[in-house]
Amino acid sequence: MASNTVCKENMCVGCMACLDVCPKGAIQIVDAIQEYNAVINQDKCIHCDLCHKSCQNNRTINKQSPILWMQGWIRDEKLRIKSSSGGAARALSEAFITRGGIVYSCLFRNGKFTFESANSLEKIAQFTGSKYVKSNPTGVYKRIKKDITEGNKVLFIGLPCQVSAVKELVGEGGSGSLYTVDLICHGTPSSKLLENYFNHRKIKLNDIQEIAFRYKESNKDSNHLKSMVTPGAVDKYSLGFLCGLDYTECCYDCKYAGKERVSDITIGDSWNSDLDNEEQKKGISLILCQTDKGVQLLQSADMNLFPVDLERAIAANAQLRGPSQKGVRHDKFYKTFRKTGNINKAVFRSLPKKCMMQKIKGLLLKMKICRYGGLLHIYYQ
Repeated sequence: MASNTVCKENMCVGCMACLDVCPKGAIQIVDAIQEYNAVINQDKCIHCDLCHKSCQNNRTINKQSPILWMQGWIRDEKLRIKSSSGGAARALSEAFITRGGIVYSCLFRNGKFTFESANSLEKIAQFTGSKYVKSNPTGVYKRIKKDITEGNKVLFIGLPCQVSAVKELVGEGGSGSLYTVDLICHGTPSSKLLENYFNHRKIKLNDIQEIAFRYKESNKDSNHLKSMVTPGAVDKYSLGFLCGLDYTECCYDCKYAGKERVSDITIGDSWNSDLDNEEQKKGISLILCQTDKGVQLLQSADMNLFPVDLERAIAANAQLRGPSQKGVRHDKFYKTFRKTGNINKAVFRSLPKKCMMQKIKGLLLKMKICRYGGLLHIYYQ
């Protein structure tokens, strides 16, 4: 099989760039849940080699060290509360659109996590919220290249592997009009695991209108959403994600996890911030700028910004040191999942103590014996 794959077997990151560049539609992404593979149909292939050249696993990735480290939040408190962290992505998007640009980012629609564009402040609301699942950028590269060719400036917000693919396909000729923001990423599971999780609750992803993986108690606008567990406890899907059980194989060998980054700006949570504890509860974003373009974009954003201690930020963000580690619990998770076909059983058997603790916590929260807890769990409508 290895000779029929675009890159090293089981190491496909799922950026879908090879699908976009193949002139004959000869590439198929095989999602085996534990790993992805970009498989070449030799009957259709004309050996142009565009797929191999576009694949980030087959080339050297140019990364840069940050020239500016900051932390802060969007000034609009209502938008900050709605955001997963401090609203940095929203603030950067608003600033870019105000200057006449087009923003591309991920959203959930019709049961899928795909990428769309926005050229108005109203439209960028659709991008709000973290997505703890592997998203699908198929088709986005051609649309971005077309926008740039037509003279537009484009801001792309995505995972670092997706940013790398966008930069490669746009090329040096359009790099002056392309701005990129990558997200500090722990790793991503196949969307089939999320589908499995909902299926065992008798819920179809296609029937879900809205989904949120993080929730702030103060976000009253989310009261219309249903919770998978008692609010404040962590559901099994989120618990598996937090503990790094279920990412695809490539994530444990991620070349983007480190202090050097591939984008103009990197954003994430400012964990263990030295700022006021009340501000931490509302959400604080960590912002790393690698280029002058990134610095200029950040300065144009409507944010409250503060210096951040470099070593403290790295210590609190493991992915600024290296990839997530794959352990015996990961192997047990996939062994159980392949045997049972049930993500709930696979997470429980891999993390029995943590699952029981969350169940007890949920009961205590329901009985109002303890207060609201963590903010990571799934809500849906």
